[in-house]
Amino acid sequence: MLSNFYVEEHVKHALHEDIGFGDITTESIVAEDKIFEAKLTSRVEGVVCGLEVFKTVFKVLSDKIEVNLLFKDGDKIHKGDVLATLKGAGKYILLGERVSLNYIQRMSGIATETRKYQDAIGELPCKIVDTRKTTPNFRAFEKYAVKCGGGALHRFNLSDCAMIKDNHIQVAGSVTNAIKMVKANLSHAHKIELECDTIEQIKEALPLGIDIIMLDNMSIETMKEAVKLIDHRAIVEASGNVNLNTVRAIAECGVDIISSSAIVAKAPALDLGLDM
Repeated sequence: MLSNFYVEEHVKHALHEDIGFGDITTESIVAEDKIFEAKLTSRVEGVVCGLEVFKTVFKVLSDKIEVNLLFKDGDKIHKGDVLATLKGAGKYILLGERVSLNYIQRMSGIATETRKYQDAIGELPCKIVDTRKTTPNFRAFEKYAVKCGGGALHRFNLSDCAMIKDNHIQVAGSVTNAIKMVKANLSHAHKIELECDTIEQIKEALPLGIDIIMLDNMSIETMKEAVKLIDHRAIVEASGNVNLNTVRAIAECGVDIISSSAIVAKAPALDLGLDM
């Protein structure tokens, strides 16, 4: 879950960016004491996410706005569904309109895209997970949205897990050197993941005892061979060339997780409207 203090601080910065020194349009038209009602409505099908964040925007702006949430994060929604109702000073509803929609449309879009991928995997014992290809300073919200969409989470940042990639191997000189160097410097509380491009790299790494092996941009045939070779001695992650047309076939190779930047980076905002 997203912590309240984190969300409130983030929202304050977002409002400061959007409002600047004041909403000169609204202040010219809407009286301070003028009361309005508004509805947050879905214009398409999808998975909603970010309702509490949406509510927090108005909470930060004023205690004169009543927000009633009619769905919860992770719910499937349909065109025409009213997701929330608002009542209060129209000035503050208009002040928070764009920022509140920016949060909930972006988060709902990610949740919706994630659900598509997990549904494509279906009953197979495999999870779609995100990557670090996220929007700067918005990662916590995007990862929360992945979770609400039914996906699982990869590391949050560089300190969560040691992930040895191709450039690390190049600098270290070999897979063996890279693993030994990381192990010598690592806490017992951290896992080690190795990105492998070839079967030979997997064979070199297995005797050294690592936790996760990523099969990077391998063909279906090679992935099947790799899964058989690893034989449950490490968690198997597949990455590269993952889309809605390929994710099921990748899962059928027997991998444990499939990581894809597409569920976040390529997710379109969900079309939601706030109407007075």
